This record gives sequence, structure tokens and C-alpha cells, in this order.
Amino acid sequence: MAKMNRSGSATPPDGGWGWMIVAGCFLVTICTRAVTRCISIFFVEFQTYFSQDYSQTAWIHSIVDCMTMLCAPLGSVVSNHLSCQVGIILGGLLASTGFILSSFATSLKHLYLTLGVLTGLGFALCYSPAIAMVGKYFSRRKALAYGLAMSGSGIGTFILAPVVQLLIERFSWQGALLILGGFVLNLCVCGALMRPLAVKEDHSSPEQNHTCLNEKEDSKRTSPYSPFTKEWVQTCLCGSLQQEYSFLLMTDFVVLAISVLFMAYGCSPLFVYLVPYALSVGVSYQQAAFLMSILGVIDIVGNITFGWLTDRRFLKNYRYICYLFALGLDGLCYLCLPMLQSLALLVPFSCIFGYFDGAYVTLIPVVTAEIVGTTSLSSALGVIYFLHAVPYLVSPPIAGWLMDKTGSYTASFLLCGFSMVFSSVLLGLARLVKKMKRTQLQFLAKESEPKLQLWTNGSVAYSVARELDKKDEEALATAVPGYDLT
Repeated sequence: MAKMNRSGSATPPDGGWGWMIVAGCFLVTICTRAVTRCISIFFVEFQTYFSQDYSQTAWIHSIVDCMTMLCAPLGSVVSNHLSCQVGIILGGLLASTGFILSSFATSLKHLYLTLGVLTGLGFALCYSPAIAMVGKYFSRRKALAYGLAMSGSGIGTFILAPVVQLLIERFSWQGALLILGGFVLNLCVCGALMRPLAVKEDHSSPEQNHTCLNEKEDSKRTSPYSPFTKEWVQTCLCGSLQQEYSFLLMTDFVVLAISVLFMAYGCSPLFVYLVPYALSVGVSYQQAAFLMSILGVIDIVGNITFGWLTDRRFLKNYRYICYLFALGLDGLCYLCLPMLQSLALLVPFSCIFGYFDGAYVTLIPVVTAEIVGTTSLSSALGVIYFLHAVPYLVSPPIAGWLMDKTGSYTASFLLCGFSMVFSSVLLGLARLVKKMKRTQLQFLAKESEPKLQLWTNGSVAYSVARELDKKDEEALATAVPGYDLT
């Protein structure tokens, strides 16, 4: 149990029941993210049964992913106003209901509503509250706890992909969806494990509570400053929100946000079309599902090993470059995929793509922290992950439309590959321009002969020995935030 400090707040226990919270979050990531990836195994079955083209069928996976990302803030609201337990149990019931109703589907539109909207909403109510609960129970061991909890996505994909394919062969796609509906009911068990910490303990007497209550009621009725107070509170709230999201006006963050849009567009279709593509080149159903398993487990290897490597002293200052490197290599893998026409070539592809996919996903928070700082990191990451929603929604249907028009996967894979490469190049060019700008500033400073002090955070302290001309002054004011022309 958590210990209470003098102020009455609970300190994170860093163990104890916290490990049950980690186990619960591990199962939540299996039942949400791993199951979402395995929906792509149903792609060919849906397409054949309903006689629909690629683009129409791809909307199912897109809607699930998009709803999970878009409604994640709703999950936080429910858990904050009710409880984390109620939010996850409710999400588990909705997700299970979506799968069960999908097993009786008579059209793709039926699947859009049940498997897409209803199941995606249920996953959203479970995903973010479970992740947040881990952070409440851990402080010193937070990184280890999150690493274990989030590994459920890859490990779950590795185990569930062949199992789902076997269920489809034995019980048809309807029976497989029905069984998955029962499986995701385990989210309710996970929700029951999310026991909240006691945040505050009230030691006041009943007489003190009664007195305070009367004073609050009297102040509401008689306070002459209530309109002013309300206006002041609203001003403070607006100011705090403006300060919290001030990073939205930073050029580096805007470039990162644009890069994330292209990255999310490129990474999503592979999890939808890898199995259908493997089947189209002559790979058996079990072997195609095995490729998804490889992708999932190697993803976890990339998460752990690349994160460990970039924590080493010789790479710690080059994490930004490592992120660009991993992202660019995933794009190059995409560009090579149309030439891989056998299982012997697709297995190495799954290993390489899965490894670097896990690598750059691990570095997204690190790169974001380098740009916005640790104070605004939580809000910035919320924006970054929210930006994944729209590409996740539109990229699989666009890739399916290209396949319907061209009759092959080549155009779709090339577009995704170039999108990821462009995302990497865009960030690289932004960093290069920033470096050139700083070099130009240093050259300008030498030409103007001011006495300068360069601090470690990049800011410059000036003690100008002589008056600079107007052109140099304007250039310095543009390049250095906070420099006063007067």
C-alpha cells in the first residue's frame, strides 16, 4: 500500500500492487493494440464474403484505429470523473459488444458501425486510462514499468496472429469474431485490477467541516467580489492554457507535426495489407499470419534495444539523428517491398521493418522533448499522438483505391515508402537549416565584433563594444529570440 506523507498525499509505491497494475495494462495493450493489428487477417475473408474492393474493405481497420486515437481524450474524461475501473470495464463491454455484433454482420456498413465505431470507442475508453494508471503507481521505476506494460502490443501480435488465422479456418470469420468478442471481455478483469491510490486524507473534525461548509455557502451568497473573481479565474485559465500550449507556435514543433502526419500515413497500411500481399505472391495463410507475428515480436526487440542503445553515452547526443535514420530505413524497406515475391524474402523484410518501426516509435517522446522541453512534454505528446488519427483513417482506403485502379500493390507501397522517407528528410532539412542559421549568426557576430557568451541552451548574451549598423542589428534580432533592438 502507498504511504501517506505529511501533506496527506499518497506517494507512488514503486511496487506492491503496482505490478498488478502493470500486468493489467499489459493485458489491455494485448486486447486493444494487438487485436487491432490482427483485424487485418480478416481482410481477405471480408473482401471475398461481401464481394467488395480493397478500398471499401480497408475502411474497417481505418475506423478502428482512428476511433481509438480520436476518442482517447474521452477515455481520460470518463476515468477522471468516474474512475479508471469504471472507464476500462465500460470500454471492455463496448468492445466485446462490437465484436459479437460484427459476427452477425450482413454488409460492410454493418462492420463499419460495429467493428469500427463501437469497438474502437471501447478500446479508446480502456487504452489511455490504463497507461495513465501505471504512472500513478511508479516514480523511480516508471521507465521499466512502462516498458513491460507497452510490450503487450508486440507480444500479443506474435501470439494472436496465428491463433486468429487458425480460428478463421476452423470456425469461419463469424466464429472467430465471436471468440474474439469473448477474449476482449478480459478488459473488464483488467479494469477491476486498477485500484486507485488514496490521494488525500482528511483529518479535520466534523465541526470544522460544518464551519467551512457554512463559510463557503455564505461567501457564495454575500461576496461582493464574485464577478471580479470569476473574470480573474477565467483570465488565469486562459493564460495557463496559452502557456501550456505555447509550443504550437514553435517552428520546430510545427515541422515535427507535419513530419508525423507523413510518417503516420506511411506506417499504417502495412499492417492492413501485409497478409493480403503475401497471399497474392503465393504464401500460404498460416505463413502470411506468421509474418505478422514476426513483425510484432521484432517490434518489441526494436523498442527495447534501440532505446537502450540511444541511452548510451556515445549515442545520447545523436538521438535526433537516430530517429531520422530509423524512420528513413523503414521508408526504404517499403520501397523494396514490391520486389519481394517469396516467403524467404518477406521474412527478412518483416524483421527489418519491425525492428526500425519499434525503434522510431521509442524515440518519438525523446525527439519531442528535445524540441518543447520536459515542462510541455505531456501536452505536446498528446498533440503528436492525436495527429496520428487522420492518417490512420485515410491511408489504408487510399492504398486500397490505388490497388483497385492499378491492379497491383506497387503504387500503394511506393507512396507509403516515399511518405516515410519525406518525413525523415523534412526533419533532416529543418535541422540543417537551423544549424546553418546558427553558423550564420556566429559569422555575423565575428564580423560585427561584439563580445558574446554562448550558453549551453543556445541563447546568446551580448555586451556590444560598438554600435552595429542597422542591417546587422535586424539580422541578430531575427536570429536570436529576446534580443532588443533598443
